[in-house]
Amino acid sequence: MPDLLSKGGPLVWLLLCCFGLALAIFAERLAYFHRASLNVGEFLAGLASLIRRKNFSEALQECVATRVPVGRVLHAALLRHHVPREQLKEIVQEAGQLEVPRLERYLSVLHGIAHAAPLIGLLGTIAGLMDTFTQLNNVNGYATPADVARGVYQSLITSALGLVVAIPSFLFYSFLAAKARHLMHDLERAGIEVVNILDDHREPAQNADSGAQIVEFRQSDSGMRKIGKNA
Repeated sequence: MPDLLSKGGPLVWLLLCCFGLALAIFAERLAYFHRASLNVGEFLAGLASLIRRKNFSEALQECVATRVPVGRVLHAALLRHHVPREQLKEIVQEAGQLEVPRLERYLSVLHGIAHAAPLIGLLGTIAGLMDTFTQLNNVNGYATPADVARGVYQSLITSALGLVVAIPSFLFYSFLAAKARHLMHDLERAGIEVVNILDDHREPAQNADSGAQIVEFRQSDSGMRKIGKNA
């Protein structure tokens, strides 16, 4: 391996740095996604129980304690639980949009490495072939097939290494992108369900208010009729 690296030229070290960066991004994102995972169904069930008891302070504490994207979205909804349903949906959507850049962080870099590594390898091969044939021309215009084969072999090292870097990087990107989409789906699900939970447990109070308004209207209407008869 050290012999191959020495024969590949300076671009080999650039490819190795790209591979090291890809490994670091994969490890960091994998750890982040593991920490950001949450059993959404179980957490919402516990949250619904607190909302039914109107214990919003404890529900907010539970969301803060999770320290995950879903918890932050639910926290934003619970802070404004008294607003109408349409405004609550907008709050949840905005909170979810703020979490998307955190989930997709560094994925574009990983995607770029997967696409750039083969091109860097190809550039190294072309530069190596040019250098090889330049050296062969300087040997009085005569070169054996072994000399040509040796030069081509050394030039192809960067192309092979470029593919070695690109293939794992693309697999890392595909896996992490799938994990990010799964967490985004959890965000959407949690946002929709918490809006429904808050709206469902707010309906009895709204119905009572509307009923009180109807009674007051009927009382005022009957009073107006009595005044009309006296007149």
